[in-house]
Amino acid sequence: MEGIGKTSWAANAGDVLVAMVRGETGVETLIDAGQLDAVAHTAELSQWSQVLGLVDQLTVDDHPYKTLVIDSAGPVERLCHEAVCAKHFNGDWTDKGFMGYMRGYEVSLADWLDLLQRLDKLRVERHVRPILIAHTAVKTFKNPEGPDFDRYTVDLHAKTWGLTHKWADMVLFANYFTVVDESGSRAKGKGGTERILYTQRSAAWDAKNRHGLPEEIDMGDSGAEAWGNFVKAIADGRNNGKGAE
Repeated sequence: MEGIGKTSWAANAGDVLVAMVRGETGVETLIDAGQLDAVAHTAELSQWSQVLGLVDQLTVDDHPYKTLVIDSAGPVERLCHEAVCAKHFNGDWTDKGFMGYMRGYEVSLADWLDLLQRLDKLRVERHVRPILIAHTAVKTFKNPEGPDFDRYTVDLHAKTWGLTHKWADMVLFANYFTVVDESGSRAKGKGGTERILYTQRSAAWDAKNRHGLPEEIDMGDSGAEAWGNFVKAIADGRNNGKGAE
């Protein structure tokens, strides 16, 4: 969900480095506006090789970071596609090249998987947790059991998202809590100011977790409060014996 506080939530994870990807400078805007304390961040990464190089550098170099926030997944995917188009299709984005039979997206999966594997290496060898921020889009779900319906989905190509969803330990969906008033002739939405982090899949969105989290986590009024509530929910899940082994 646009502007709901994903970046400020992740930036409060502690010992953070935010990787700003081309066109995504929200962390700088938040800092300049005084809505976020200063946090380490890269210059805008404008090439796929820069993204891979950053992950590799954090894996081998000495540094103080314990969290790598990639802001955001959609622009990173675009950099991946640009690199694949240049390498495998001579820069041809037409139906004679990258877009032909959608084969460019298929070829790109190997490169995307390479990034995910490098992030795994960073996590295992250096204990740096990767957080990928992503925007959402509303798309029609082809329902095999009944009428089709619209739902939120991550704004990535479906095959890219399929790989990422399987890879991720947690998929969290942030949204505003809205009550629908159906007392009149036309339903009206009310509220819409309380921010909620959803941790389980529903018909309307994708989400999952392996930590025994409650279905909903209150994000409070700030990124710090949202992260604090999230950490507490993880601790409660472990204490209750519901977390992953």
